[in-house]
Amino acid sequence: MLEKRNEYLVQLDGLRFVAVALVLWDHWMPEPHLLPLGALGVNLFFVLSGFLIARILLTSKDKNFGKPNGLKDYLRKFYIRRTIRIFPIYYLSLLGLWLLNDPSMRSDRAWWQVFYASNVYIATKETWFGITDHFWSLAVEEQFYIFFPILIFFIPRRFVVPFFVSLLVASVALRGYWWYIQKPWFVSYVSMPTALDAFGLGALMAYAQLYKNALFLKIYSNRLYLWGSFAALAVLFWFSTQSADAGVHKSHNVYINVWERLFASIFFMFLIGGGIVGYGGWFKWFLENKVVNYLGKISYGLYVYHNFVFNQYHSPATHPVVRLLNKMIRSIDGFSQMYVLRVCILFLITTAVAAISWHFIEKPINDLKDKWAA
Repeated sequence: MLEKRNEYLVQLDGLRFVAVALVLWDHWMPEPHLLPLGALGVNLFFVLSGFLIARILLTSKDKNFGKPNGLKDYLRKFYIRRTIRIFPIYYLSLLGLWLLNDPSMRSDRAWWQVFYASNVYIATKETWFGITDHFWSLAVEEQFYIFFPILIFFIPRRFVVPFFVSLLVASVALRGYWWYIQKPWFVSYVSMPTALDAFGLGALMAYAQLYKNALFLKIYSNRLYLWGSFAALAVLFWFSTQSADAGVHKSHNVYINVWERLFASIFFMFLIGGGIVGYGGWFKWFLENKVVNYLGKISYGLYVYHNFVFNQYHSPATHPVVRLLNKMIRSIDGFSQMYVLRVCILFLITTAVAAISWHFIEKPINDLKDKWAA
């Protein structure tokens, strides 16, 4: 199995970077997109989160269950660590938007974001937020954190796997129902219950690694599962494209609305499992490369800030980055069509912002986890 640094799985940081890179590319490149890279990137995050959170909770349960104040210590440690990691730059961003008088924080919609419910607003009102559209996925994660730790603590180990499988089945069934009644595609996309198959598959990995390690190694060392799941996802995308070409609207495309997240989650489960076991060759070099590893460590900041650095639908003409890009359009012939170069420039700016945030805000606060959640 991959060498660990104090139980830290090194190649997973590389996969975090892959996930956020897919999102940034999707959001900064002009539409239409051949593949839903942004959705795939978020899905990779969800599966990875399901694995990491379930592993933390199952390990903590083993240490605390049956002890005096066991539940209290179990929940206290989990929620303190999650709060310290997630809340600071999220609420700092909301405060900044409020001070800048952004519409998303200067209306009744602000409270939906304050309470991590922007995805509920999007799903129920069937409309998007604006510059903070991407916060829906953070809301999904936080809502998952509300019920999952309690259930993990009280469900006996012999029922944990059926529970994880039930999350998967219920999630697909709900997406199928919403597709049947013709809800807009993004209702299923942003809702927490319809993302549970991604979290559930990640959680199944965690259970297998902790309690069925020989089976875990056997499965995730076999690259046939990885390539087979990739081929299945590619076939699904082919059917989805054929359906779209036949004139089927995105909201009525069963491949997108019902099956895409499941097939992608299965592929990402094997991709992440391979990273836990440890890839070799060029992929090992890539995932463990110091630059990629660092970008994975600051991936949360990259995700949070990227829409504020530039959003092709909501950044005003007075925005400093928009003014910079417009100046380059005037100065460089053909720059308006140099989309890859534009993405590279935006990535460098976002990386600078995320790096400053990591070293001066996130890391100093994050270092308090061991003290406050001891």
